[in-house]
Amino acid sequence: MSLIIKSIEQLGGDYSLYTWPCALLLAQHIYDQKEFIGGKKVLELGAGTAIPGLTAAKCGGHVTFTDREGNTCFQNAIKRSCDLNGIEGMEITEVTWGLFSPTLLTLPPQDVIIASDCFYDSKDFEDVLATVSFLMDKNPSCKFWTTYQERSSNRTLVHLLERWGLEAAVITVDTNSPKDRVVVEGLSESRSSTEHTLHLWEITSRNSI
Repeated sequence: MSLIIKSIEQLGGDYSLYTWPCALLLAQHIYDQKEFIGGKKVLELGAGTAIPGLTAAKCGGHVTFTDREGNTCFQNAIKRSCDLNGIEGMEITEVTWGLFSPTLLTLPPQDVIIASDCFYDSKDFEDVLATVSFLMDKNPSCKFWTTYQERSSNRTLVHLLERWGLEAAVITVDTNSPKDRVVVEGLSESRSSTEHTLHLWEITSRNSI
């Protein structure tokens, strides 16, 4: 059975409201793990069009959608997307990676953190992991599922993971399998994860219990 997600895209100078192939891969992994996601607290970092977060919500997760502070377009788009997908009771708030704002400090413990293509610009890598590490301190059993597109073989997260007390495992998703699929309506054009080199990691705390 396919899961239908209705999406809102706004193409232009701000790429935050464009659905990248990484989002589709992460959404599929979340759907594959729907039995685990049900009833869990899920926080999406850098949500943008929030395809992974919307998927988690439709799988029964209690989702908090976040994007950088001051991105009002994101908040409006998420509200519209939640309405289109019949999702109620979800939280929408501002979290800027690496900024320990009152909003971040008061977030409750999360079970799963998700982010697609947040490792886009090298300058943001440590800020993302610092935020994840802080959230995992509240719940050391929390999992961080993240997808990223390989754009340079010279980029690495290994030393940053060590610095923040995190470890990563590679997850393989069979995108050619005839199993249940996530189908996204409303994309401006067809885009396939098979046309890019994408990676899916599960990052956990070394202090996980």
